[in-house]
Amino acid sequence: MITLDGVMQAPGGPKEDTSGGFKYGGWVAPYSDEAYGKVVQKELQPADYLLGRKTFEIWASYWPEHGEFWPGINEGTKYVFSKSMKKSDPLITGWKNSVLIKNLADIKKIKDSKGADIQVWGSSGLVQLLLKNDLVDELRLKIHPLTLGNGKKLFDNGTVAAAFTLAESIVTPSGVIIVSYKRAGEVKTGTIGV
Repeated sequence: MITLDGVMQAPGGPKEDTSGGFKYGGWVAPYSDEAYGKVVQKELQPADYLLGRKTFEIWASYWPEHGEFWPGINEGTKYVFSKSMKKSDPLITGWKNSVLIKNLADIKKIKDSKGADIQVWGSSGLVQLLLKNDLVDELRLKIHPLTLGNGKKLFDNGTVAAAFTLAESIVTPSGVIIVSYKRAGEVKTGTIGV
């Protein structure tokens, strides 16, 4: 979930992530409609998850008690990328199938292993690390028709040059552009015109 200017911070609610003085939490709510809901339901199919510490902390305090809204979230493996958490952290030990990872090599090992799809939700710093190290196979974006000016961004300095190809797209009645782009090799260049 991003805005036209690339902000992805606190889409779900006013208190989700107020870091940096962010005051627009919950900016997704006005754009909810049936078409949007169908796409989200499709994305909630069982998978494994790679999450940054902050997103994991938000999720671990909510999803264990509300899993009926997201089939499989509690059963899926939650890989938590954090340098400050410990394996004994109550959030990790308290939410089943949570695994702490601490470095890029661990992410590469998980990515190269066989198993369920690995989804990243939120986790702006982690997403930027993955983009910088060419570890993104697919981008599923819900581009909302608003700008916020500040907040945590999806793309930042350091993103590796990469080409993607459109796999799916729809525009919801509320104006959200929902697209899925799959990795398509190197960036190609050329000259426009004759």
